[in-house]
Amino acid sequence: MASAFPAERTVILTGAASPRGIGRAAAHYLAEVGWNIGIIDLDGDAAARTAAEVAEQHGVQAAGAGANIADREQAVAAVDALEAQLPQVVALVNFAGIASPTPYLEVTPEEWDRVQSVNLDGVHWVTQRVLRTLVDNGVGRVVGISSVSAQRGGGTFSKTPYSASKAGVIGLMRSIAREVGPFGVTANCVSPGPIDTDIMGGTLTEERKTKMAADGVLPRIGTPRDIAAAVAYLISEDAGFVTGQTLNVDGGLYMH
Repeated sequence: MASAFPAERTVILTGAASPRGIGRAAAHYLAEVGWNIGIIDLDGDAAARTAAEVAEQHGVQAAGAGANIADREQAVAAVDALEAQLPQVVALVNFAGIASPTPYLEVTPEEWDRVQSVNLDGVHWVTQRVLRTLVDNGVGRVVGISSVSAQRGGGTFSKTPYSASKAGVIGLMRSIAREVGPFGVTANCVSPGPIDTDIMGGTLTEERKTKMAADGVLPRIGTPRDIAAAVAYLISEDAGFVTGQTLNVDGGLYMH
């Protein structure tokens, strides 16, 4: 039987310090609904500034830590540091990720490793460390951020190395869900379609937004808030019977 959510609970977000990123929007959204916020970002100063901003605006506790999450020791140390400063960690959302528009036949070993190290290895190392806490406490939620690119085979700004890494996140979360379910912990994915952020290759023009939206069934592309709301559901106490799933938030771009 899973334990109940503690009254004071923390969610750790990776990659949540980018000014126009999904992670930063989620930090504010989740703080609005009562989560304390831990932020891990490659830019430790930006993580600390974002955490301070969230704490001030929403009256929650928040802290930031810098780490290259592809490095296991840095990933573990960052989680350790956040746990020491914040209430019980109940959830993790893996937003950190990098784009890769390189055509497949031009992919070098360096480019392949660069993308997999952040988008898959980094998710694994942070998740493994956080899961030690969640399993010990008998309650928790883990969310991986995949991509419609993984499900449709590209067709977005990023190409094959990115699609492969994001498909890996789905497999990782499904397998984790099976292993940690008995301990009261769920693991799911959110799979965004085109979202108006800088990872899409810079600020999107209205023309580019219209063209990208044309692939889906809704007349717009997504916003960071669309993804934040999906994440808020999956890490909520009410989502305790949802695990091993991939929630597509893509305007109908990929239906399955």
